[in-house]
Amino acid sequence: MSATPQQLADVLRPVKHVLLDFDGPVCSVFAGLPAPEVARRLREALLAAGEQGPAGAEDESDPLALLRLVADARPDLTESTDAALAALETEAVRAARPTPGGESVLRACARSGRLVSVVSNNAGAAIEGYLAEHGLGDYVAGVFGRAPGDPSSMKPNPRLLLEAMEAAGAGPEHCIFIGDATRDVEAGEAVGVPTIGYANKPGKDARLAAAGAVAIVHSMELVAEGLLGVTPGSGLEWRGRGCD
Repeated sequence: MSATPQQLADVLRPVKHVLLDFDGPVCSVFAGLPAPEVARRLREALLAAGEQGPAGAEDESDPLALLRLVADARPDLTESTDAALAALETEAVRAARPTPGGESVLRACARSGRLVSVVSNNAGAAIEGYLAEHGLGDYVAGVFGRAPGDPSSMKPNPRLLLEAMEAAGAGPEHCIFIGDATRDVEAGEAVGVPTIGYANKPGKDARLAAAGAVAIVHSMELVAEGLLGVTPGSGLEWRGRGCD
């Protein structure tokens, strides 16, 4: 059913710790250095080292998916490929496009006394570089990017969420996760943390709803308003458990 604007504020009211995905809710990481180009450079790095990419690598345009392929087929190359990708991500965030409302969410958390942890499949160094470049580092209590050399740590594995919650001393009942992919919802479900789905592209709202997101927003500004207890505008679909 459709939500009233107040329902988003109701979802956020008990939240003391906001777990925030990076690529999507905060910025578009590969807006300036496109993901297919990053994947191409990763393949070139493998060739330069005298190695061939695994089966399917030539057609893979998602650099994170390519990292998984390498890890599965050639574990001996995982560490070097991960390091190469982290360097490319660090380059990419210099030209990343900030998400409208992403900074507002960070500021709203600070104003409302909530902790924020960034939990992302991207490299921690790249995330920290972006936050520092945009003067946002003080708004974030912790950055939990994929474990270097270990792509199995990436969502939907809940490992990074668990690490963030442990560091903040927060239980799932006081947390919310905000992400733009079904893997985010799946990771949240695995640890009992509800997820607000950010549907920033056509078709995402249906996929996020099917995965179990408790609410879906089309604007991060709505989340910021909800955090401050301000009645947000339209653009929200309620997916509360137990609702008709």
